[in-house]
Amino acid sequence: MTATLYIIGTGPGDPDLLTVKAVKTAAACPVIVSPRGSENGTSTALAILSQAVDLGAKQVVEVHFPMKKIHSGREPDPDVLVAWHHAAQTVLHHLDRGNDVCFPTLGDPAIYSTGYYLYETLCGLRSDVRVRFVPGVAAMSSCSAALAQPICLGDEMVAVVPATFSDNRLTEVLNGFDTIVLMKVHRVLPRLIDLLRSCNLLDQAVLVERAGTGRESIRLRLDEIVDQPHYYSTIIVRKQPITARILVN
Repeated sequence: MTATLYIIGTGPGDPDLLTVKAVKTAAACPVIVSPRGSENGTSTALAILSQAVDLGAKQVVEVHFPMKKIHSGREPDPDVLVAWHHAAQTVLHHLDRGNDVCFPTLGDPAIYSTGYYLYETLCGLRSDVRVRFVPGVAAMSSCSAALAQPICLGDEMVAVVPATFSDNRLTEVLNGFDTIVLMKVHRVLPRLIDLLRSCNLLDQAVLVERAGTGRESIRLRLDEIVDQPHYYSTIIVRKQPITARILVN
């Protein structure tokens, strides 16, 4: 096999945050295979990429990745495995014809990304598959920039976890680290507020919606939020105060 699959990070949403390497890589690939979270929905990663790269002459294929929780060390649901296998076969179909494939994924491929599930499935199917990764700007980095607040300084310890963890696991993390980045918060915000309050951290938590986009929003008072946050929302809990103020547009 001579063709290569490139798994690229598209960043948090602003097409200007795509790296130069990501743009060049996508522009050079004749085929784009892009993930979407629902059967009849659209691919957000593809929408970001299309604002920076002309996709008109490319073959674009969207594949469905079910939005279900994946537990480390446990077999995923059968429909998830079927979807991963279908995506891998789609990629192999184009690679076997000598066409390089670009697979765009939100944020950075190294952080809770569908890209590595695809990579693992491909390696299980074919030993000769060629895959290269292009890192992207992580959502938490964009949130930090929006707030003008660091994620960590000096000897501070950081945890990056999905907010869908159990109460016990989240409480352990909240108590054990200096900065906690909570991802996938939109459906569990009321539970998170209770946990943060019980850990005396509610006043140190900030929620950022749609970081790095034109509709970016910063919420400083989580207990005053009455609507469900957007899917692309992140909470940063920073225990060590700094003198600089949080910037709110």
